Amino acid sequence: MIFDSSQILAYLPMLILIGMGCLILLAETFATTATASRQGLAWLGVGGCIASLGALLAQWGDAGQATTHFQGMLIVDRMALYLDGAFLAAALLTLLFAPPFLREQGFEFGEFYVMVLFGAAGMMMVAHAAHLVTLLIGIETMSLAAYILTGCWRRNLRSSEGAMKYFLMGAFATGFLVYGMALVYGTTGGELSYAGIAGKVPEASKNPVFYFGEYFILIALAFKVAAVPFHMWAPDAYEGAPTPVTGFMAAGVKAAAFGGILRILDTAFGNPLLVFDFTGWANIIVVLAAATMILGNLAALRQDNIKRMLAYSSIGHAGYILVGVAAMGLGVTTAKPAVLFYLMSYTFTTLGSFGVIAWIGNRRDERLFIDDWAGVAQARPGVAMAMALFLLSLGGVPPTGGFFAKFFLFRAAMESPQLYWLVVIGVLTSVVSIYYYLRVVIAMYFRDPLRPLEPTDAASTRAALILTAMAVLLLGILPGSFIEWAGPVIGK
Repeated sequence: MIFDSSQILAYLPMLILIGMGCLILLAETFATTATASRQGLAWLGVGGCIASLGALLAQWGDAGQATTHFQGMLIVDRMALYLDGAFLAAALLTLLFAPPFLREQGFEFGEFYVMVLFGAAGMMMVAHAAHLVTLLIGIETMSLAAYILTGCWRRNLRSSEGAMKYFLMGAFATGFLVYGMALVYGTTGGELSYAGIAGKVPEASKNPVFYFGEYFILIALAFKVAAVPFHMWAPDAYEGAPTPVTGFMAAGVKAAAFGGILRILDTAFGNPLLVFDFTGWANIIVVLAAATMILGNLAALRQDNIKRMLAYSSIGHAGYILVGVAAMGLGVTTAKPAVLFYLMSYTFTTLGSFGVIAWIGNRRDERLFIDDWAGVAQARPGVAMAMALFLLSLGGVPPTGGFFAKFFLFRAAMESPQLYWLVVIGVLTSVVSIYYYLRVVIAMYFRDPLRPLEPTDAASTRAALILTAMAVLLLGILPGSFIEWAGPVIGK
């Protein structure tokens, strides 16, 4: 195998994150216990994300044509770079939200920032994977970082419990993934690349074992996006994780897993023999989408803990995105850019909402219940307005990015008559979601405060909230530009 500089430069954004993570690990050994020393580690991570974004923008113009590298194991195309932007935004905003929270809770350490960077690098590898081995490496890199980040709040029992449940269920999902890879490898005559698998589908599909391998891989990816019935880990993990980590998991991990799903279903398993049959994956995705939208939103109605409410909301959003995946499988060309736009909008909205949750409390009073949000608008009107914006975007209210995300997604699904009923479920569950999002808004604006507000305030937190709020509004005001960057313009 011959490596040249073009192959290295094609993955420079990912390599910058890995290199900066190693540099922070080295700097951590010389860091003192002083707050300023630890804060410098966080800014190193922020600098790494900004440098990686610069490298990403430099190669954006050449992404129109898909290019494979390392003997077909990795691919660079518009979809991968678009998702890379979402991952870098997730890492950057997490590194801005996290330091004040960590210092307030008394467990700031450099390894936290390293895990954020390594997790983002794993997400990028999943999006670029064109081979089952690189898919596995990317998923495990991302997942191990997420497990550690979930349980890094060592003095908090909820954090340890959430990390343990996440790890055990994640190991179970990894078993499905590896076993599915083995079955596909055996039935395709030793193929692991997506292109190679696609070429062997006509012969391999005659063997029922091949279908088991395909579905085992899909089960592993469905776990990562918390689709029903593989969602059980999400509420406990989201509740137990440090709040900035919850936003990183809910946004980045979900976007990466959906990137992996889009790639593998569109290439390795894109043959009509695997899609349109009664047991084809398009029909299975349709059932998962319906169940996920219904359960996620109905379960969120009953939650008083705001992190658990947003966890079930996240499950519901996975169902909406699966509607777009099903439409893609049924031949709707506008479905993939609609899904990518949804993932971008969801990333900023989710990070912003969890950023406000991290801001509102302190070590003595985390304010995790909806009643605790009473009167926030009186004390901090700007932060309350930002939270209201994020919640309305999650509910799909115009003129936010969340509204156009659902509009483009449902419009794409409506191009397939088979999905009309699924769109109806999506619209109805979106209406249901408005109720539990408005519970928080009503508490902030229409109830008197129960006690004085003592937030975990910092300049980096305010900057991150401004960035996320501006992004959500920009996605709502100029949605056409973001759709064009993701793929063909909707409606053309």
